[in-house]
Amino acid sequence: MTLPARSTASTRQPPAWVQRPANLTQALAAELVERIVQGRHPSGSPLPPEPALCATFGVSRTVVREAVKVLQEKGLVQVRQGAGTIVTAPTKWNMLDELILGATIAEDDSLSVLDDLVVTRRLLESDMANMAARLATEEVVERLGVLVDKMDELVDDTATYHDHDREFHDVIMQSSGNRIARAVVRSLERQVINTARYVGRTERSLCVASNRGHRRVYERIAAHDPAGAAEAMFTHITEAWLVRRGASGDPVRLQR
Repeated sequence: MTLPARSTASTRQPPAWVQRPANLTQALAAELVERIVQGRHPSGSPLPPEPALCATFGVSRTVVREAVKVLQEKGLVQVRQGAGTIVTAPTKWNMLDELILGATIAEDDSLSVLDDLVVTRRLLESDMANMAARLATEEVVERLGVLVDKMDELVDDTATYHDHDREFHDVIMQSSGNRIARAVVRSLERQVINTARYVGRTERSLCVASNRGHRRVYERIAAHDPAGAAEAMFTHITEAWLVRRGASGDPVRLQR
């Protein structure tokens, strides 16, 4: 049996800071975010002092100080007089931050973080579907109907299907008039839309089942039934995620 070739210094992908990116501060901040989320710098412990960080990453004190400021803005560290830069508890982290959320999802084998993301999304989108059923114009209803019909034709083209899927949801969010809720959902989606853990299974049968959920939402909005639209959206988002997530962990956080 031939063993796989060992990775060597010449073949390994060098870490971000060795590649000398244009913005060393952002590269260092990203690396430190990952290390903190991984627990390599536990909550309550100090980050290594400036000279140690400079030596480890081959950067100047200015870069280190600016990177620490970025971590402060994200809620990951506090600078305490006489104690140094202390890593904060996860409850203080900004979970809407792209780097923190991405690193947390990567470390979460139970999928509980993605479950929470879906719970947040369905809460906001259910409310927006409720408002859309109250406010939707004939033009909006017609647009949703066209998208649902088109998705029926696209179940064999999953990439294009999912583009229309996202457009369907966004039309509803826009028609609700809730710009803040829409911004939160779109921000969360942008950060996970291309991750394998969130996308999960994408075969034809799942697109067919998903579009049945879309059609129920569309029908309730077209009927100007706010409660029905909210319930249909809640059920659609929950069922679609349960199929995509598979059997990993216990989806107890999704239960209501």
